[in-house]
Amino acid sequence: MPNYVYILYSKSIDKYYVGKTENPEGRLRYHNSALNQIWTKRGKPWELVKFIEFENSTLSSKAERFIKKQKSRKFIQEIVELGWKG
Repeated sequence: MPNYVYILYSKSIDKYYVGKTENPEGRLRYHNSALNQIWTKRGKPWELVKFIEFENSTLSSKAERFIKKQKSRKFIQEIVELGWKG
């Protein structure tokens, strides 16, 4: 089953958020909903700026961890603008 790494952007706090899911659009709705009780609740409204498809959850988890380990806004912006080179 396909799995995705997704990147959200919040203009209100000028931050990116990276996550993984089977349904990027559904996950975006969750982050923008009243049900959201995680870090992203403070950045509403979020917009989905990029999602990258992977064959399975294992590969998307590895990619998500790799992106987050970079701790680099510039790296995330390059993925959004140029695409995934992983």
